[in-house]
Amino acid sequence: MTDCFSNCFLFSRWRLLALAPIFALFAGCSVKDFAIKEIASSLAEGSGSAFAQEADITFAGEAIPFSLKLVESLLAAQPDNPDLLVAASAGFTQYAKGWVEQPADFIELDDFFAAQAEYKRATAFYLRAYDYGLRGLEVRYPGFGTTLATDPEAAAAQLGKDDVELAYWTAAGLGSAISLSRTDPEMLARLPAVEALAERAVALDWDWSWGAVHELLITLKGSSMGDWETTKAEILEHYDAAVRISGGASASAHVNLAEAISVQDQNRGQFETLLNRALAVDADAHPDNRLAILIAQQRAEWLLAQVDDLFLE
Repeated sequence: MTDCFSNCFLFSRWRLLALAPIFALFAGCSVKDFAIKEIASSLAEGSGSAFAQEADITFAGEAIPFSLKLVESLLAAQPDNPDLLVAASAGFTQYAKGWVEQPADFIELDDFFAAQAEYKRATAFYLRAYDYGLRGLEVRYPGFGTTLATDPEAAAAQLGKDDVELAYWTAAGLGSAISLSRTDPEMLARLPAVEALAERAVALDWDWSWGAVHELLITLKGSSMGDWETTKAEILEHYDAAVRISGGASASAHVNLAEAISVQDQNRGQFETLLNRALAVDADAHPDNRLAILIAQQRAEWLLAQVDDLFLE
């Protein structure tokens, strides 16, 4: 898994399409509950690899909303189902990143208001993802949300290895919303919660999901206000880990580093080298991560086209 897109995108569209009409035939609640739990379990086990392997970004983006609404429909019947809450948190985060926020970046500057509208929409999806993730953590640890708001490190310390996936998606959802709300002091004040969840997740499982948490931390630390040289060393450690763990199957690790370090240091050569590394990843050689690679490469191409605006002569 890489960045906020991955083979962790667990929606099995065709299985859900096949099973959903059956719910209408169920007379007994126990049978219906059993069917929902079976679907939720299949989502959590990764039966939706068809999405991760998709080679057509547009086609995938058109299919995902249906799956998300179906997951929400199932959650209406089982609001505390942990597998469904993970699927909802992951799905809304990834959809917002790949099909709402990123396309908004590509909108021409003369259509500023259209881009701002899409950023607002992406933020709403990110917060929706965060709410689902937090609900999942609340099911496991009642009162978790209150503690996270007042003492993020104490809240994160409660988590165990089985909570890494929920912690990651909860952090990714809120962190992405904050990144689009940099002028909102109330949102910025929630950043310690994101950092606590991400740091706890990586401490619990350093190699989780193709280095996904490391990639999140590259972005988070790139926004840090601390000593830059110390922060940069930490970012590079997470980058090296992400590249190693993914076995070369991550394009977004290179993109994240280019945006986190190269622009800050005004290092145009490094920026272009990293983005070209991302473009050199063979998506077909890593079919289980094909969609994530293609989305990251799409952003790499766009960033290269903006290079003259990002770097001073």
